[in-house]
Amino acid sequence: MQCKEIINIIEQAYPKEAALDFDNVGLLSGRSGKEVKRIYLALDATEEVIQSAVSFEADMLITHHPLIFSPLKAVTDENFVSRRILELIQKDISYYAMHTNYDVLGMAGLAERILGLQDARVLDVTAEFHGREEGIGRIGRLEKPMTLQECCGYVRHCLKLDSVNVFGNLEKSILRLAVSPGSGKSAVAPALEKGADVLVTGDIGHHDGLDAWEQGLAVIDAGHYGTEYIFMEDMRRFLEKRLEGVVVGTAPVSNPFCVMQA
Repeated sequence: MQCKEIINIIEQAYPKEAALDFDNVGLLSGRSGKEVKRIYLALDATEEVIQSAVSFEADMLITHHPLIFSPLKAVTDENFVSRRILELIQKDISYYAMHTNYDVLGMAGLAERILGLQDARVLDVTAEFHGREEGIGRIGRLEKPMTLQECCGYVRHCLKLDSVNVFGNLEKSILRLAVSPGSGKSAVAPALEKGADVLVTGDIGHHDGLDAWEQGLAVIDAGHYGTEYIFMEDMRRFLEKRLEGVVVGTAPVSNPFCVMQA
């Protein structure tokens, strides 16, 4: 199956038009006519991931985050971004990224199901597809109220994480939970507007967390990677169901940082 045929199947479910304006999604390097027998999935196209894709003998690499985000003025081995692009081209691996189009039409609903939200709706509406509002994140009810401390344990369990960071009173009662996988600073306002008790997201800075809690919104920072690595297994199932004769592999789940304790 050719790369462009696989892209067509992906974009029927996750059209590029669903991506936010700032994004860069689609085939970012390589040949659209490349014959693809093996696909490697990862969250980011790091040097380690690219070497793993080469070892996997991948014909196509698909990541969530786009390697090319800011404009490149040259593609040489003297820049850490373009060096990876050069490696992909030299190894004849077609490289495709599906970022906020997947966030809107895939990741939000996936996070909703993993966290078991009831009566969920879109947290931050960005578009309408097939007569339905779609967008970033979800907000819904938990099956039963729990304390913020219990909610931290629940989130860790659902996302299979070792730890989370939390802003708020651990005795606070939680029922309405908002989730925005990835970098969630911009999700604070819609979570407050829609009456969430807690926001589960990643990349929350000191002041963002304090300001949210001052307004009555607890925040559980489960990490950017910790809330988005779910992309890999979800897309593996998606592709294996639709691509006959194509082998799909995923990068191992491995948080890019670790928490050191004395």
